[in-house]
Amino acid sequence: MIEHPNPGPNDLYPTRKAGEPALLYRTDPVAYGGPGDGPIDAETLTSYDEKGFLTIEELLAPEEIERYRAELRRLSEDEAVLRDERTVTERGSDEIRSIFEVHKVSEVFAELVTDPRVVGRARQILGSDVYVHQSRVNYKPGFKGKDFYWHSDFETWHAEDGMPRMRAVSISIALTENFVHNGGLMIMPGSHRTFVSCVGETPNDHYKESLRGQEIGTPDPDSLSILANKHGIDLFTGPAGSATMFDCNCMHGSNGNITPFPRSNVFIVFNSVENTCEEPFAAPSRRPEFIAARDFTPVGDR
Repeated sequence: MIEHPNPGPNDLYPTRKAGEPALLYRTDPVAYGGPGDGPIDAETLTSYDEKGFLTIEELLAPEEIERYRAELRRLSEDEAVLRDERTVTERGSDEIRSIFEVHKVSEVFAELVTDPRVVGRARQILGSDVYVHQSRVNYKPGFKGKDFYWHSDFETWHAEDGMPRMRAVSISIALTENFVHNGGLMIMPGSHRTFVSCVGETPNDHYKESLRGQEIGTPDPDSLSILANKHGIDLFTGPAGSATMFDCNCMHGSNGNITPFPRSNVFIVFNSVENTCEEPFAAPSRRPEFIAARDFTPVGDR
């Protein structure tokens, strides 16, 4: 039996500790800021609070998109990057799945993290200064891009990174067009109001396998069916340069890509500086910093 820290009453969202899964009510707010705190208007902020996500049709201009695509190509051809532990390949192939901590690997993507169009929205939603909990680029190449099974990011961040409360937001920025057939992002709207407690103890160094395909920390079929029947499933399509921001507890996933058309995106997780990570709630040790930052320095200046 692995002994896990933080087993007591301070854990508001217990997971990976019981023999049966459970559906728990969320006790945290969703949108912490108001319409006067940033670029998101009142109607969109209300919708975000209700559904757990919002979309931005044109976050990046065409010339910006090409700059980021060029950087994607450069990173995929850089031997030092390919050898770096922050680069994760698909199971059974040398195809790049993700490059983590990309805002530290690449000066180009570092600029995107501090862009007011990006971080300004994160500050508004979370009602505070923010830091980067995680960043990565996902390649999902044509023909060989594997799926990302249904999951709540918060379940993993809580269990394995020690994130105490639901006060984080992710932004996925499309660098290629999202079609209905090339493995686009799927979210169950409203699922962010329910926490799915998972079963199965977290093994040592779990991240080495989970980054290629997660099994521990994934919801059971019955819980997924309850959420899907209640909320339905939205599939996000749109041109390169569009973006989706979603709450840390949204149930989401994506299918594999067997089309010739890659679905590449940059993914940034902002956490409130008032919600910094502690010891893991259901794992024997912390994940590496390139997956879960321990530097809580706020992004840029207001």
